[in-house]
Formats: sequence, structure tokens, C-alpha cells
Amino acid sequence: MDLLLAAMPFQPDADLDLTPGGGEGGRQVGLVLVDISNGFCTVGAGNLAPVTPNKQIEKMVEEAARLAKVFCQRNWPVFAFLDTHYPDKPEPPFPPHCIIGSGEENFVPALKWLEKDPNVTIRRKDCIDGYLAAFEKDGSNVFSNWVAKFQIKTVLVLGICTDFCVLDFASSALAARNIGRVAPLKDVVIYSEGCATYNLPVEVARSKQGTLAHPQDLMHHIGLYMAKGRGAKVVDRIIL
Repeated sequence: MDLLLAAMPFQPDADLDLTPGGGEGGRQVGLVLVDISNGFCTVGAGNLAPVTPNKQIEKMVEEAARLAKVFCQRNWPVFAFLDTHYPDKPEPPFPPHCIIGSGEENFVPALKWLEKDPNVTIRRKDCIDGYLAAFEKDGSNVFSNWVAKFQIKTVLVLGICTDFCVLDFASSALAARNIGRVAPLKDVVIYSEGCATYNLPVEVARSKQGTLAHPQDLMHHIGLYMAKGRGAKVVDRIIL
């Protein structure tokens, strides 16, 4: 890890100031929550859920619940993706997960209240990239429409996994921004303390044919590094 940090360092961007009327709080900000569901976060909930309590994931859920509550209290817009799959539509190379009706596809208990909050837009998605999954059959995009409706200039992104769904969504949203598909969006900000990924030690991966090791801290760092390289801002502190 020390070698990685030395070879791939990055400095976090300036603290995100969300105090009402000041900093980013002075213009429209939207909160985007990525896949904070039982299937990825609740111990023992499914094939891609943690098998034992995980501090990084617990911290992510805690921060997501805290910020979601603040946004809803201030009547600021919230958009939540929930990975949701039909049993007859696999998503290789991943094993079955977040199958409709299993309970895995629903919010973790700490965020269950979001289902009934009128401030929240929920989009169930069946692929890694939330931006792609937000397209409708008529070519419209639910996320882009949400940005336009609330005239959002900054999206604050939290969720799981840092190096998969969070990274892919941020990358696509930034690419779409660059060609004018999500006006008036200007900044995609990823909150490092509000993101997490899974842990699969190399000794476990070796025992499963075709499985790649996935050291949690290493891949979390790489996910943030890649997102910053794509043009996202990465912050480790939010001022409320």
C-alpha cells in the first residue's frame, strides 16, 4: 500500500462547503447515492455482500445516512441508484446478486426511510453504470432529466463500489457533461469517506478458479485515483 501511494499519489480537493447560502450551498447541489443496498452492504445478505462486519462499508453507510438526512431536511434533491436484476438476466462476471424479490435489491436499514421521502428520486438499475442504466426506451435519461429539473450544477456522489459502480457512473456523467448531455451540471464530487468497496484477499481468490483478488484499501484508492483522472473532484471532508 505504501508503494502504491508513493507511485500513485493524489491530493484531495478543497473541502466541499455545503453551509446554506455559502460555498456550494449557495448554488444547486444534488446528492447521488450509488447502490447502498443489502446485497452489497449487509453482512451475509447475498453473494456480493460482506461475510463479516466491514469498517469501510459501515463508515460509508453511516456517512450516506447522515448526508441524506441533511439534504432531505434542506429540501435539496437526492437521486438514488439501486442495483436490481431479474433472475434470468445474468451480469457476468459477477454471480447472481440483487435479484428482484430477494431483499438484496433494497436499501440498507439505515436508508430504508428514503423510499417514502418525496425529496428522493429512485432509479433501479440492471448494469454497473448508473448513467447508462438511466436511459429510457425513448432515449431520454432519468438522471439527466433530474439534473435539468433541479438545475443542478454539482452532484455529490457516495456509494459502493468505489472502483466499479461509483467510478463508472462518475466517468459517464463527466463524459456526458463534456458534450452537453446533462446541462447545467458542472462538477462531479466524490466523497471518499462516503464510498467503499469490497474485500477479497489474495489467499481466498486463489482458492476460487477464475476469481481475481480485490484488496479493499488498494482498490478503494485506485477507484478514487481513476475518478480524479477522469475529471471528478475527490474530497475527504464536507462542511455542513
